[in-house]
Amino acid sequence: MEPPKHIVSAAAIVVNEVNEVLLIKGPRRGWEMPGGQVEEGESLKAAAIRETKEECGLDIEVTRFCGVFQNVDRSICNTLFLGRPIGGELTTTEEALEVGFFPIEKVYEMVTCLNFKERIEYSLDEKMQPFYVEF
Repeated sequence: MEPPKHIVSAAAIVVNEVNEVLLIKGPRRGWEMPGGQVEEGESLKAAAIRETKEECGLDIEVTRFCGVFQNVDRSICNTLFLGRPIGGELTTTEEALEVGFFPIEKVYEMVTCLNFKERIEYSLDEKMQPFYVEF
């Protein structure tokens, strides 16, 4: 029997000083928060920071761990963090065809893939944290 293969990812919900949320527009899933797979020997927090930098050029500070969404059937754990921009410059990349900060109401209209809208909503609501959601 082959041992199970698990995927662990880290994503950041980045909120700027005027309470707008950072979104990237990926080539496959449309608008979403920056994030991706945690590398071997890397912390969850460091992965969220690295992925944000790689995908859109922004340096962030993680301000809070929010929770976990787990896709049980696919053995994927998605960890979510809240963060704020501290440097860098927003730029497009192969993983982020468009980037920007948007008002929260607009974010919920723009994000349409999977349960990403729910992930953002839970991460922005301290009363929901920490959360653990299985699907």
